[in-house]
Amino acid sequence: MRPKPPDIEAEITFLTPEEGGRKVPAFSGYRPQFYYDGHHWDARQDYVGVSEVYPGQTVTTELTFANPQYQLGKLYPGKEFLIREGHIVVGRGKVTKILNLENSSKAEEAREAKRRGENSDAT
Repeated sequence: MRPKPPDIEAEITFLTPEEGGRKVPAFSGYRPQFYYDGHHWDARQDYVGVSEVYPGQTVTTELTFANPQYQLGKLYPGKEFLIREGHIVVGRGKVTKILNLENSSKAEEAREAKRRGENSDAT
């Protein structure tokens, strides 16, 4: 199976241990909670140009959501969010680009309709 293209690009700064953040680096492929507007979402982080990020560092990352259809219309360049591990904030970020979110959303909605036995072409 081919990996899904990333939905958004963001800049994330990981908090230091003194700020309550991680004590160890995060590696590309990390899946913490992406938290905004009172809700948390699953999103895979793939770092651009590096494979690991240490506490206190800032990184450009591409995020791929498990449920992109719930993000459509809510995310935009400049939107701020938190990176959490459970209830602990380990990073802060800002969306820099919307990449493939609309296409990912449509594809996921079609998969859901198919699972429910609906015809996604019907109006």
